[in-house]
Amino acid sequence: MKTAVIYWSGTGNTEQMANAIAEASGAELYSVSDFSGDIADYDRIAFGCSAMGDEVLEESEFEPFFTAIEGALSGKTIALFGSYGWGDGEWMRNWEERVKNDGAVLLNDEGLIVNEAPSDEDLEKCKALGEALTK
Repeated sequence: MKTAVIYWSGTGNTEQMANAIAEASGAELYSVSDFSGDIADYDRIAFGCSAMGDEVLEESEFEPFFTAIEGALSGKTIALFGSYGWGDGEWMRNWEERVKNDGAVLLNDEGLIVNEAPSDEDLEKCKALGEALTK
């Protein structure tokens, strides 16, 4: 079983979350710009992206990447995570729906969101998500 954590972070908040998830899961860790592998090779993947603009995924790197690999997600176990600074998490609800519509199994049936910088408690939630990703 091959596991990856792939993320985009503008301020470092989502990167902190990604590091905690990868550490707890033993997954390969990639920023989206550094990932050159094949999604088909992974059984379990945690995707992280912060909310941007009008509560959307980051549009220049992450959204094009995610759109390109969506067809390969069916049957895979997927975790979603990210940070936000405003709004009510609409970007994550929309992303959750996309993943489910892609035929993936969404871990915990929802994504993990953190307002601004993750606290110690938030990082513990990230570690728990990472542990659950490996089960």
